[in-house]
Amino acid sequence: MAALGLYWFQPWKLWQDETVDEALPTAAPGVTASPGASDANPSAGPQTVAQGDLISHEHKTTGTAKLIRLADGSLTLRLEDLNTSNGPDLRVWLTDAPVKEGVAGWRVFDDGAYVSLGKLKGNKGDQNYPLPPGTDPSAFTSVTIWCDRFDVSFGAAGLKV
Repeated sequence: MAALGLYWFQPWKLWQDETVDEALPTAAPGVTASPGASDANPSAGPQTVAQGDLISHEHKTTGTAKLIRLADGSLTLRLEDLNTSNGPDLRVWLTDAPVKEGVAGWRVFDDGAYVSLGKLKGNKGDQNYPLPPGTDPSAFTSVTIWCDRFDVSFGAAGLKV
């Protein structure tokens, strides 16, 4: 029974940091803009569409979340200067939930619409998460570092234009 508890909670992750330092991409991997695409402007370079500062929920979390339109028209969520605890089954979600401080904000992000952008690459540093093609960024107002195992937010940011 103790082994099952250790596997489920993975407490050792609280003392293991994973730092990721990715450069801001210039284009989404494997994505090319179609000729005449109105969103693509190669000379413009990356442009911040919305951003917000991360606040703490279940675990102390700081950093900035930025929704960035790349020159090819694709969208990427960038986490900059992220600093949070490591944990089991952490995901990055783009959501339509309001960001609430304190315990009231821990569990709201799976109540409405969300898009999982994948596993959290590391609990520290700068990292990029491409949005799936066809994702309407105006439908989402926040980002959360979500622990799928325990259905709780480690931290979140409201995205403001």
